[in-house]
Amino acid sequence: MRAIRTLVTGLVAAAVSVIMALPAWSQAYPNRSIQVVVAYAAGGTGDIVARTISDKLGAALGQTVVVENRAGASGAIGAHSVTSASPDGYTLLVGQTGEIAVNQHWLKGLNYDPDKDLLPIALAAIVPLALVVPAKAPYSTLPEFLAALKAKPKMTFASAGIGTPGHFAGELLKQKFDDNLTHVPYKGAGPALNDLIGNHVDFYFPGFPAAAPHLKGGTLKVLALSSASRSPAAPDIPTVAEVTGIKDYDFTLWAGFFAPRGTSQTIIDHLNTQINKVIEDPEVKARLEAAGAVVTPMSVAQFKAFVQNESAKYLRVIKETGVTSQ
Repeated sequence: MRAIRTLVTGLVAAAVSVIMALPAWSQAYPNRSIQVVVAYAAGGTGDIVARTISDKLGAALGQTVVVENRAGASGAIGAHSVTSASPDGYTLLVGQTGEIAVNQHWLKGLNYDPDKDLLPIALAAIVPLALVVPAKAPYSTLPEFLAALKAKPKMTFASAGIGTPGHFAGELLKQKFDDNLTHVPYKGAGPALNDLIGNHVDFYFPGFPAAAPHLKGGTLKVLALSSASRSPAAPDIPTVAEVTGIKDYDFTLWAGFFAPRGTSQTIIDHLNTQINKVIEDPEVKARLEAAGAVVTPMSVAQFKAFVQNESAKYLRVIKETGVTSQ
């Protein structure tokens, strides 16, 4: 009997210790600062979204959230660095359309698989791209720009990197209007915008949040948006589709949070809840919407489906344009 009582006591103690350990483990996250990687240079849409959210997210989690830019290879360098990190919730990626929905269909020898190596957490924002030109450009409307495109022997367009939505938006214009257009890729929106302001390139399709400060400052002007419909934040700006009649001309840039494969579902769900609370915070939401972003909180499952749909969409776009990464 004593042996049985000892066995039962031991089993009960073990069970209690496991049960008590579960909430203690979940409550332990996070117990140090969290690093959020943006895979492009500072000044781009993902960078703006990450920095707009980081302070409030840090306060909600009770830890500092540090944003780090790791630019290069159309977002592949930053994305791969996160896939190689420990799956403990302390290294996250603010992933964007390029490195999540395009690269696997586009870049040969890609050293990560976004479908397998990154777990969707939460969507932060969706933004239209803005067709912007230098403030001193001789055209101020899209029809005037298209007329200049036909008249000028050669024009150049910038992008935040090959395979980004802005790259495809320019390539589709090239396909429809002028074969003499030359693509000039950069390592992020910041450097591309700087060269556009300096008149080193003729036009660019950045995310609207990245362009907004320059539009307000008078160094750039916007001719149109790349989304299928007009933006609620800028209802007076026409879309490329409505002016040109190009069917299915719809390019947007979105940013969302991702974690390395193997990260606990408990952590994923916790982060999803906290990120959704942050983007619905009136102050944060107002700042994002003022920059032209559409804020749409999603569950983990909804965001996963969204990412899969975007991936399928850009595979179709790549096949349609016939553009390669070479």
